Amino acid sequence: MTKAETAAAGLHLPPGARVGIIAGGGSLPVEVAHGLAAHGYPPFVLLMEGEADRKQDLHRYEHDSLALEQIGSLVPTLKRYGITHLVLAGEIKRRPQLARIRPSLGLLAIIPSVIMALARGDDGLLKVVTRGLEKRGIKVIGAHEVVPELAAGEGTLTATEPKQSDWRDIEAARQAAKAIGALDIGQAAIAIGGRTIALEGVEGTAGLLERTRELRGHGRLAGKSRGVLVKCAKPGQELRADLPSIGPQTVEAAHAAGLAGIAVEAGHSLILEGPATIARANQLGLFIVGLPASETRHG
Repeated sequence: MTKAETAAAGLHLPPGARVGIIAGGGSLPVEVAHGLAAHGYPPFVLLMEGEADRKQDLHRYEHDSLALEQIGSLVPTLKRYGITHLVLAGEIKRRPQLARIRPSLGLLAIIPSVIMALARGDDGLLKVVTRGLEKRGIKVIGAHEVVPELAAGEGTLTATEPKQSDWRDIEAARQAAKAIGALDIGQAAIAIGGRTIALEGVEGTAGLLERTRELRGHGRLAGKSRGVLVKCAKPGQELRADLPSIGPQTVEAAHAAGLAGIAVEAGHSLILEGPATIARANQLGLFIVGLPASETRHG
């Protein structure tokens, strides 16, 4: 059995299954769409207006678009296209403007749950969305289930390996990333010289790395070299959406910030544009490491 056939079989999709993708920003929706097509499941792509930024690559598949404020039409739209299984892929940078949302019976039924979920943060909201979809007969599946080669492997994935001092940074940043993940703040942290110096906030990983680059000449960081970015899934995270990910731009930004490498959780993190990401890290002399997952989680 080929790798593609093995991956498709692992999905246990019933005959006649129709897989849809809710496409946000970045390359993940494109990689999921291509992976589904390669596995024999040409996808339907629902482009989120103002978020999906790889439209040219996605327009080759059957598609439609939906504004965040039309969220009440989500399930009817998916049902109209016969969607039985759904992948949530890509970044959604903003929340819907509540005053512009058109109410519907289906939406009104879940508003109390959504309000409670918003109070618990992004992961709480994702759990409500996935459970709400499944109650309405649409099974949510993870991007890593559809395209398993996206999931980070365990061990050093690049030609360059971490030094002993880098492992101290990895441990410090991992503990910090887990701590902010438990509070549903972010998924990443950076450590330099054995201590955490920056945590991911609403600006995302790109903003975190830019902030670190600017801090290089500041105070106790002046003259220090190396350092590591660590990204981890949040404790108890809904694994079918919003897994931490890195790609070529992450590698470029880490290098610009003066870091020695990147560590992610194996199996619970995604490496987008994998060959290009590893190749660029090798060119720049950075390491990428897949860490053993620290806990068992259930989506």
